Amino acid sequence: MTWIDRFSLFTPLDFGALGLLVLGWALIGWRIEHPASKHPSTSQIMAGFRREWMQQMITREPRIFDAQVVASLRQGTAFFASTSVIAIGGTLALLGNAERLTGIANDLVLMDTPAFVWEAKMLVVALFLTNAFLKFVWANRLFGYAAVVMAAVPNDTSHPDCHPRAAQAAEINITAARSFNRGLRSVYFALACVAWLAGPITLLVATTFTLAVIWRREFASQSRTILLGTDT
Repeated sequence: MTWIDRFSLFTPLDFGALGLLVLGWALIGWRIEHPASKHPSTSQIMAGFRREWMQQMITREPRIFDAQVVASLRQGTAFFASTSVIAIGGTLALLGNAERLTGIANDLVLMDTPAFVWEAKMLVVALFLTNAFLKFVWANRLFGYAAVVMAAVPNDTSHPDCHPRAAQAAEINITAARSFNRGLRSVYFALACVAWLAGPITLLVATTFTLAVIWRREFASQSRTILLGTDT
């Protein structure tokens, strides 16, 4: 069976559902990072707080509190990176045991579908998880960079490098948080992609639900309202 014959096993609805998944993942990420100025996302609001944090750090004595916060952020990225590796390993294990995967999947949809179809679907899940792992690892590295730059901020507030270095630390911190959020979104869409095992319609529903959840958390959640200071 050629590659063309193999891909013919997927229906147009399959390709449409997969296209929506990838397009939704890309567009929601772009919208979160480039929101309208009058309606910022929660991530953008938190970026402002991170800049304020670095300015407050300048006059804080001692700065142990700030170091502990960065350490906790790094622990979070390390945890999710480890979780992603385990998930990738589990997915690859399923791909390596095609007979079991095919049996479970066929029982799920009550159809006799070739193993290639299920392997291709799980491969997409593995790609999302791999992207998440890379983002989490980079976020962990960036939080480490931020900690070093924070340590380089002079204790003397009148020093000419004091505020510029604090601003640098803030921007690296924001970049790390952005990478961490991208990793989380990849995990969300990897979970949505698992629904593809039950068929393209299930994938469409799961993608729509995932987009709605992410949109609400970034643009319509109670936490966002609190961060804006407009909670009544």
